[in-house]
Amino acid sequence: MDSIVVTGGGPLNGEIPIAGAKNACLALMPATLLSEEPLILTNAPRLSDISTMTVLLQSLGADAASLQHDKVLAMSSHDLTSTRADYDIVRKMRASNLVLGPLLARAGHAEVSLPGGCAIGARPMDIHIDGLEKLGAEIELRDGYLHAKAPGGLKGAQIDLAFPSVGATENLMMAATLAKGTTVITNAAREPEIVDLARCLIAMGAQIEGEGTDRIEIQGVDRLGGATHRVVTDRIELGTYMLAPVIAGGDVECLGGTLDLVQSFVEKLAEAGVSVEETGRGLRVRHDGGRVRAVDITTEVFPGFPTDLQAQMMALLTTAQGVSTLHETIFENRFMHAPELVRMGAEIEVQGGTARVTGVERLKGAPVMATDLRASVSLILAGLAAEGETVVSRVYHLDRGYEQVVRKLSRVGAQIERVKGT
Repeated sequence: MDSIVVTGGGPLNGEIPIAGAKNACLALMPATLLSEEPLILTNAPRLSDISTMTVLLQSLGADAASLQHDKVLAMSSHDLTSTRADYDIVRKMRASNLVLGPLLARAGHAEVSLPGGCAIGARPMDIHIDGLEKLGAEIELRDGYLHAKAPGGLKGAQIDLAFPSVGATENLMMAATLAKGTTVITNAAREPEIVDLARCLIAMGAQIEGEGTDRIEIQGVDRLGGATHRVVTDRIELGTYMLAPVIAGGDVECLGGTLDLVQSFVEKLAEAGVSVEETGRGLRVRHDGGRVRAVDITTEVFPGFPTDLQAQMMALLTTAQGVSTLHETIFENRFMHAPELVRMGAEIEVQGGTARVTGVERLKGAPVMATDLRASVSLILAGLAAEGETVVSRVYHLDRGYEQVVRKLSRVGAQIERVKGT
């Protein structure tokens, strides 16, 4: 099993290109199931999760291929040969459930295995199911599969989400594009990935208003066409690499980044004493390498502080001046990185959904283990600030959400390498 070795100590200087958003691309890809015409995605990230979604779509009869060094995804679902999303594929990735809405809308039936993904807490399907049933679907759970059908076709409805779930909002938006009549989704998710999906669906001929607000209205149409769409910048990768020069010291410009994608995150960096400059090419972060100020953080749905940046921010706060408190409100099991940071000398106390971090002068390199996607990169960031060598094992999690992390960090001066497992 591969590991990543990081030797801390040096400042980082240069440019880091930020990839297209993994979470946006994983929602955009199933949109091909809604149309017989081609859907082309540019600025697509090169990640194992994207490969998994490609395999899933191909298993349903879609043509899906990567072009131009994998940055372009060309897909076509002219002839669907199956509406069953098998467990062997779906278990690898949570976002696989996003084929449910499009299959119901296009074919009128679907069998989708309950999904897998990182073990960071319960992410139930009940919000998805409740919304689809309001659209006229009949859904039954049997043998680990959701068996869904819409005998009379999907029909527009008023859907009030119990929680602004990103996945449920995406699934319902796609299903509603081909439903008869008008669908209104309230308490909808507002994330940039939702806006990106809406823009792609509109380019395909959908009638959608209100994306980016908590009320989205969709007027169903008879058919959708093809489109070419550029995937939005990955705000989580952006925030992650913005932290690198803060932790290690230096001057790094994150190309493709914009403030609107990470506003709440930047506000917390400002509280910690870090300035961020929008350059026109991206976001520039400079820091002298000194200790930042402690800050308190509560994860929230967008536009609040992202849960997907909590682990990375904790890595920074382990060496802050003072005591920081992090409240995790999205996932109940998302402090699994804390014990690994403690192995590096951090002082962290976890009680339920709250972590209390007392900053120390310096972390010490140690062998640590990645427990999930964001935890893996937080340990790499911690290694940049640590004295000596940090060895991060189980980095296969990293491949799901960060492309070429070793190359990107080494190009700005980090001492980092990937070691092949035996």
